[in-house]
Amino acid sequence: MNSNFLSGRWSTGLLGMCALLASCAGPSSSEDAASNAKAQRVLAMNQVTDHHSYSRPAEARITHLNWDATVDFNTRTITGTATYDIETADDAQRIVFDTHDLTVHTVTVDGAEASFTLGDAQPFIGSALTVPLSEDAKQVAIHYTSSPDANALLWVEAQEDQAPFLFTQSQAILARTWIPVQDSPGVRFSYDATVNVPKGLMALMSAENPTEVTPEGRYTFRMAQPIPAYLLALAVGEVEFRSVGDRCAVYATPDLIDRAAYEFAEMEDLLLAAEGLYGPYAWERYDLLILPAAFPFGGMENPRLTFATPTIIAGDRSLVSLVAHELAHSWSGNLVTNATWDDFWLNEGFTVYFEQRIMEAVYGRDVSEMLATLSYQGLVDEVDAISDLNPDDTHLKLHLQGRDPDDGMTAIAYDKGYFFLRLLENTVGRERFDAWLSNYFETYAFKGMDTERFVTYLKETLLADEADLAAARLDEWIYGPGLPDNCPQVASARIERVDATLAGWESGDIATADLPWNEWVYQERYRFLSNLADDTPAERMSDLDATWSIGSTGNNEVLFAWMEQSVRSHYTPTYPRLESFLIEVGRRKFLTPLYRAMKETDQMDMALDIYGKARSGYHSVATGTMDELLGWAEGNS
Repeated sequence: MNSNFLSGRWSTGLLGMCALLASCAGPSSSEDAASNAKAQRVLAMNQVTDHHSYSRPAEARITHLNWDATVDFNTRTITGTATYDIETADDAQRIVFDTHDLTVHTVTVDGAEASFTLGDAQPFIGSALTVPLSEDAKQVAIHYTSSPDANALLWVEAQEDQAPFLFTQSQAILARTWIPVQDSPGVRFSYDATVNVPKGLMALMSAENPTEVTPEGRYTFRMAQPIPAYLLALAVGEVEFRSVGDRCAVYATPDLIDRAAYEFAEMEDLLLAAEGLYGPYAWERYDLLILPAAFPFGGMENPRLTFATPTIIAGDRSLVSLVAHELAHSWSGNLVTNATWDDFWLNEGFTVYFEQRIMEAVYGRDVSEMLATLSYQGLVDEVDAISDLNPDDTHLKLHLQGRDPDDGMTAIAYDKGYFFLRLLENTVGRERFDAWLSNYFETYAFKGMDTERFVTYLKETLLADEADLAAARLDEWIYGPGLPDNCPQVASARIERVDATLAGWESGDIATADLPWNEWVYQERYRFLSNLADDTPAERMSDLDATWSIGSTGNNEVLFAWMEQSVRSHYTPTYPRLESFLIEVGRRKFLTPLYRAMKETDQMDMALDIYGKARSGYHSVATGTMDELLGWAEGNS
């Protein structure tokens, strides 16, 4: 079947039966072939429990979506019909979909109108849509309308010089807010779509995409490879297409398209480097869409079309590591997917490792080690912060039942996962590790992976030697808190020189004018600023700004570090830029530390004032975090 999900709960007897049937079935043995197909279907439908989905894929699961939808900017709704091809177990009595604030108008099964029930809404996971089935049911169609407040959707209002824009953010469990679906990363489906949008706008999806605006505003899409619901994506806006390689292109609004095409001109080089490391790219094209600045993440790895924030356009191609990260997801995450959100590190830890290897291959070990050093610094800070609140959240394998899976999207999954894989590389050697990782991606392509099955696979295929297994200390890394003391050491002579320069500047031995600011690349500038003491006097901040014009930098990573330090140093000349940045930019990576800095330095009035102006322009992923951080729900909404 299309979504051939391999369960972590296979029994050896069932595996053996399937192997035997496969060896016996042939053109002259239709009965054996049917039995074999049945056994394979049972295996594919059996999977670990996903506590964040109502779906019961072991009973009935979706395999292909045909979606016909209309996008209405006036009502801020999507009205559509989602028609699913399904597979069922022999004893199936129902199929269950995840929904959240959807209005379900009608449901049909194999073309005939069917009854359905919509359960009570629960926090985070919404309501179960249950449709009774006969044993031979093949197709379910759901006609519905989304809510104007759907959490996945951000409707960006038209400006004097800009058309309106809509984009989705489905990860982790927000696809159910704009389409009824089995919203579990363990359920994969292919899809076709027809989308109607206002004339003059282009629609794009995580699928085969148009390159020009259609006069009638009607677009068709096809995604042949099976994907989980969190990778279902839609964007609608006034965008242009620009090719930057044989298989790569950028989409952006007219005011950004030239800058975007220049910034990401090396995408094809990154793609070739990735293929050289871990095998062929499985999705035909790798394109990039620059979204409005309200996008809550740096990037989202939607297959064939990465969604990206404009804050990575620096003018000097210095922030392409984010593109390397999202490209790496084409293997780790999109191809081999975490089975549940408790296993999120299997997506992100592998992706950070792969990202670093791409950066090393294209830009050299010097650059990749600077990035790894910054990651290590951020990881140590995150471990300290999380350990004070909930040490269990510093485990790689999470336990998010009863919680929003967004709680698990911390540096632990990304960077602790990366350093664990780097430990494995150090333990067995790069050549052997690379061969193993290539085989892992090939073996589990278009399938899901849970932590327990991964550990078994790891022990059987890479760590069969007792000495290697002991050196890896799997339980400490995967199921234990904090950062084990065998964490690989990162060495970056350039970062060490920055640290020495900072110490000299803070002691007064190095004058501000003598800093090698113009010789540093952004990683070095970021390291200097992010390691400034919290009590750095405002006068010294003024000296830095006057000498090097840091507050006017076009690199948003450097600007962010500067603004955070300005808040902590009460350097008020930066505050107007801080306010405009927070109103314009919705990237949570920047928002959280900046608002937290204001909170921790007794500047809550400023934080609440800015947030009150900015909140309506943020995506729900960002407001959920900021509301809790600032206590907004308790008396400010």
